[in-house]
Amino acid sequence: MRLIFCGTAPFAVPALEACAERHDVAAVVTRADRPGSRGRPAPRPVADSARARGIDVLTPPKIREPEAVAELLDRHPDCLVVAAYGQILPAELIDAPAYGSVNVHASLLPRWRGASPVAHAILAGDEETGVSIMRVEVGLDTGPVYAQARLAMGPDATTPALTDRLAVLGAVQLLEVLSALERGEAQARPQPEEGVTYAPRLGRDDGRVAWAARSAGEIDRMVRALQPWPGVRAPLAGSDVQIVAGAVAPGPGAGEPGSVIGHQGESVVIATIDGGYRVDLVTPPGSRVMTPAAFLRGHRAGEGVPR
Repeated sequence: MRLIFCGTAPFAVPALEACAERHDVAAVVTRADRPGSRGRPAPRPVADSARARGIDVLTPPKIREPEAVAELLDRHPDCLVVAAYGQILPAELIDAPAYGSVNVHASLLPRWRGASPVAHAILAGDEETGVSIMRVEVGLDTGPVYAQARLAMGPDATTPALTDRLAVLGAVQLLEVLSALERGEAQARPQPEEGVTYAPRLGRDDGRVAWAARSAGEIDRMVRALQPWPGVRAPLAGSDVQIVAGAVAPGPGAGEPGSVIGHQGESVVIATIDGGYRVDLVTPPGSRVMTPAAFLRGHRAGEGVPR
């Protein structure tokens, strides 16, 4: 099958590699390079993977523009594959290929339609998630579903680790659906009207913690869900620090929310509205990752934030 592949985020890489092994990928469409640290371009894993395989890489600023649509359709794809691309596709592109367009989505649709399904599943405390291979429609993740695969979410699940597992699972499911399409055996089921939830794109304010407004469990889910972006920031000893790692502390944990109520080695326990949250690693403003105990020692010594 001749494919056009649209993807940008690392989640899309296993799907691209699977497609390249089994099918003819005529081109990869991804977002343009953007500046990274120290003036170097930020990593573009999909583009790098495509170029390593000798596949043409296209970076139209807006895929809805007629020129971009025409360029893609001139390559005569049998199917358009989408995985974590980042732009809404126009109907004239979605419907043109003989086998239509399919999307690899990191949730059990109709739960968590939208840009950040993995993080929102963790934030909500879901016990399972999965991947859905759906037929693309103009609506936001509304298309009928060809296949789903489920994955249990452990109590220590993080967005990066869970995304990696779902990406591999999605690649396997995608190949099965593409084979079924070629055989004329693929059947897409409409999504149920009940159980629809949305996972909007996350912003910096989503990572703000007010100790007096959050439970220890909520903070734990935030720290696990909101990495690498936007991260979780909370006040500690008068400074806003990023909480890199931690866990719910056992026991009642009485104290004024936001106060340090205990130490466990280099970790500290912070009071929340319903118990303690153990902070294991922090990043102070303008500094490196360190233990909270090291940060507090430097803070009390009047040395500022250790660097």
